[in-house]
Amino acid sequence: MATLWKPYTIVTSISKSPSHRSRSSSRSSTIVMASAERSGTAARRSPSAWETRISLVLALASQASSVSQRYLVELASETAKYAFPRRRFEARNLEEALMSVPDLETVKFRVLKRTNEYEIREVESYFIAETTMPGKTGFDFNGSSQAFNVLAAYLFGKNITSEQMEMTTPVYTRKSQSDGVKMDMTTPVITNKASSSSPNQDKWQMSFVMPSKYSSNLPMPKDPSVSIKEVPKKIVAVTAFSGFVTDEDVMQRESKLRESLRSDTEFQVKEGASVEVAQFNPPFTLPFTRRNEVSVEVERKA
Repeated sequence: MATLWKPYTIVTSISKSPSHRSRSSSRSSTIVMASAERSGTAARRSPSAWETRISLVLALASQASSVSQRYLVELASETAKYAFPRRRFEARNLEEALMSVPDLETVKFRVLKRTNEYEIREVESYFIAETTMPGKTGFDFNGSSQAFNVLAAYLFGKNITSEQMEMTTPVYTRKSQSDGVKMDMTTPVITNKASSSSPNQDKWQMSFVMPSKYSSNLPMPKDPSVSIKEVPKKIVAVTAFSGFVTDEDVMQRESKLRESLRSDTEFQVKEGASVEVAQFNPPFTLPFTRRNEVSVEVERKA
């Protein structure tokens, strides 16, 4: 009997062994797959609150860096306009040869005549933003600063559309004459002296030339002390000088200009014309490189 069962036992053992290995392998595979699925689920889990905060901080840092770089580029571009000024005027003497003007938009004109004392220009029409200066002098520091800040605020966003504009040149100052919206700032800044018929004849007016791209479509100012005017096409006699402007200096140069024009055979001072002062440079400009102009409106002789 032992001899008969032994082969059977062996055969049975041999025949069952592959099947057993197959089931073991299958169970192993199932275990591996389940483990992989659990690993995948763990990998796909939502990030923790800490990880989310870190990601947000990194994103904000990247955005801030991008904005800072853009502002730095814009700042460098604006600084270059003042650091590397462009000469637009033909020099009549050494004083004028040393003058410089920022690379900003300014009023358009063509020269009709040039002498040793003055220049006759035909100036295209342009728009200005204007405000009344406090005090009875046109070039005291406090009055000029207050008026400049009011106009600058309008130019840089204190208007009904909150539009910010580029700088222009010059700034004009004049003694008030009756009547002319943030935009590009032009140059010069104009200071004007009023005619005797003006209700504010003892007041000085400061004005910024408005960027030409707006034309008459200028945003209205929020500050009621700022008015928008159009300066019509005109002919002016101009004389340039350097340094810082004073009221006494303006009076002397205006008187000399009017006296020189008396002997002009083509042009004469227009009746009722008042003096206008243009300043092209920011305050930090060296005195001997500053460009200022005194002008009066003229007309052709009959």
